[in-house]
Amino acid sequence: MANSIERALESALVDCFHIGQILVRKTNNDGFVLCHRDDHAREDLQTFWNTEDAVDIAKYDDAGNYRPLKTAPNLQHSWRMELGTWEELKCALDYFYPGRLAAFVAWKSGQLRTTSLRETLNRQSGMYRVAAKISDTQIDDLVADFCRSSGGCLRTILWKRDPYGTVASTKLPKEKFDPAYDQGEASSQPGSSAFAEAPADKSNLATATIPLLCQEPCNLLVAECRKVVKGE
Repeated sequence: MANSIERALESALVDCFHIGQILVRKTNNDGFVLCHRDDHAREDLQTFWNTEDAVDIAKYDDAGNYRPLKTAPNLQHSWRMELGTWEELKCALDYFYPGRLAAFVAWKSGQLRTTSLRETLNRQSGMYRVAAKISDTQIDDLVADFCRSSGGCLRTILWKRDPYGTVASTKLPKEKFDPAYDQGEASSQPGSSAFAEAPADKSNLATATIPLLCQEPCNLLVAECRKVVKGE
């Protein structure tokens, strides 16, 4: 898997690419520079050289609040990371967006399996078992708010609402379900999703943007489903 991820990164990085809110650029000495995509023109950024620094950068937003969802569009600004190898780049991106590179590689090879929201809810136990009682109307509203790219989550939703293939939410734009759209760009445009400048051929999708793919509902969404049912 590690070699597959490195090959995917190599195919993505001609000069630079986006992944979530991060811009990755290749340097003349075959190293890499990472920064927040909003900060690409700034020259006053604090520089880091260790991959482990990504853990602390990803932990808090600009206001110092903890980020429980690492793919939320609230990655802090004002940093710059210089790395020397593909392995360091892979590790850093895995700290910023845990598991998303592996999901991307599995998707490109046609091996990424998805799990519907209903299946996820039906297998809950204990205090979360009640979450399975959420109605379709409530799911429609909750997913539209919790998973939206602007203020919610930058992942592209691949899972369905139920085993019958019902869309996760009819209130989200169709781009939210298409890996060829750049959710990182869309996060700054409420109600819209911006197209990632990539060709229709998905095998070459990563030349501009590596999408953050969501193959199954996360634990935070399950917890929100429980809140809705309990009326919290």
